[in-house]
This record gives sequence, C-alpha cells and structure tokens, in this order.
Amino acid sequence: MTSSHPDTDRIAAARTLLFVPGHRPDRFDKAAASGSDFVIIDLEDAVAADDKDRARDNADNWLGLGNTAVVRVNPPGTPWFEADLAPAADHGCPIIIPKAEDPYVLAEISARTAGRCPLIPLVETALGIERAHDVCAVGGVVRAAFGNVDLAAELGVAHDDHLALTHARSRLVLASAAAGAHPPLDGVTTAVRDPDALDADVAHARRLGFTGKFCVHPAQVRPAADGFAPTAGELRWARGVLNAGDPVTTVDGQMVDRPVLERARGVLARAGESRGRA
Repeated sequence: MTSSHPDTDRIAAARTLLFVPGHRPDRFDKAAASGSDFVIIDLEDAVAADDKDRARDNADNWLGLGNTAVVRVNPPGTPWFEADLAPAADHGCPIIIPKAEDPYVLAEISARTAGRCPLIPLVETALGIERAHDVCAVGGVVRAAFGNVDLAAELGVAHDDHLALTHARSRLVLASAAAGAHPPLDGVTTAVRDPDALDADVAHARRLGFTGKFCVHPAQVRPAADGFAPTAGELRWARGVLNAGDPVTTVDGQMVDRPVLERARGVLARAGESRGRA
C-alpha cells in the first residue's frame, strides 16, 4: 500500500540507501555526495544512548536546511521513539521503522504522520517475517527492508549466510508482492573492504527479487547500484520481446505470453525506459 508523497516514486525506484550515523553531522554532506539514491540518517543502532538527543538535533538541523534524507528512528516502545518521530513528521521525510512486526503500530504511525512520511518497515525479527504480508499492506508503506543482522542474531545463524536466510528473504519478497508494495530492500553487507562479498550479496538478493540495498560505506554505493541495474543482455532481451509486437508467440525460440511481456516492461522500467501496454 503506497502513499502519494512526492518521495514515494524515488523510494520505490531506489537501488541504494546509504547509512550515516546521526551523531556525525560532519559526514552528512559527504554521504549526500556519494551518489546514493538516498541518505539514511541513523538515530538507532549507530548511535549510543548518550548521543541520541544530539543525533536527533543534528538530523533536524540538516533537514531544516532543505536537505533530503530518510530517517531511521528508534523502534516504537523505546524511550526515544516519540521524540524521533516528531521532527521527522515535521520535515515530511521518509521514515525507516526498525523491528517492524505489528501492523497496528505501523498503521498508527501512518495516521499520526497524516501521509507526510512514506514508511519503510525494517523487518528484522522472526515475528516480523511471519507477519510480513500484514506489515507490507499497511497504508503508507512503500517498500519493506530486510534486517539480516538482527534476524540472524535471533535465529542463531551468521548474518552473511545466504542459505540460512534465503527462506526469510523470499518470504519478504512474496509478502511484498502479495500486499501490493514495491519489491523490498536487502540488508547490509558488513564487510566494507570486501568487494567480492558485496557483489555476492547483491547477486543473491537480486536473484530472489530484491531491487535495492542498504549500504554502510560510500564505496559500496556504485557497485551495489550497478549490481541491481538490468544487464545489457537483459535489456536486449526486453527490447527484443517488446519490439516483436503483440500478439507474439515466440522470440528467439522462447514462448512469449502476457506475463513475459510484463516482465520485459519491468526490466526496461528499472533502466528508466518505458513501454506502454498493448
């Protein structure tokens, strides 16, 4: 269920969102210049309890200068959530809701922000995965995100183990589609100096149906964006399918029907091209 906020389409199409700690305002402009589709000012995990108020004020001040960012607030029920939500709502910026697992809580947040803040629920608990459809179906939710580190800790597995988390990732992709939300964002690659690990994570997430990723270092932004972009081969295939005309039964020896045409349009849309429906 998506909102009519002006950032909704940008959030839906984003391939990269780069975290910057809220208590480090000296890094905000550098993050904004990284080429990431969005900066995420993090008020939660990256910020110690003693720095929470200062981080919130830093975000408020930077957004007040006319800058654009997503804000990751502290989870509902924590001592900082209410104070985090107020300035985010005032600025009308997109909000990441950590530990998202209760659709009623998300619906209340959406109502309180009166549609001013597109919501990105961060699904990072076992209960959140079990309730993923209901979470993604809440009004104001644009797309969900997968919290691999927190979920892995709860499950007792490694956060970079693709096999261990494949089921949970796929559940979130399916839930997003069933709820009418945009495809989800994958979680972080913590090995910031290992480009091979990043490439492998992106390829795995893309194969499962994710279309973007959280980044934790500016060096991850360009490779992640490129990894989620349609390949030259995919673009040739999509253009060939759609240029063949409708109705068409085969292209290059492969059956083409309505779902295949829709997939081809989706590939071009992710590359910034569009083809109308026949």
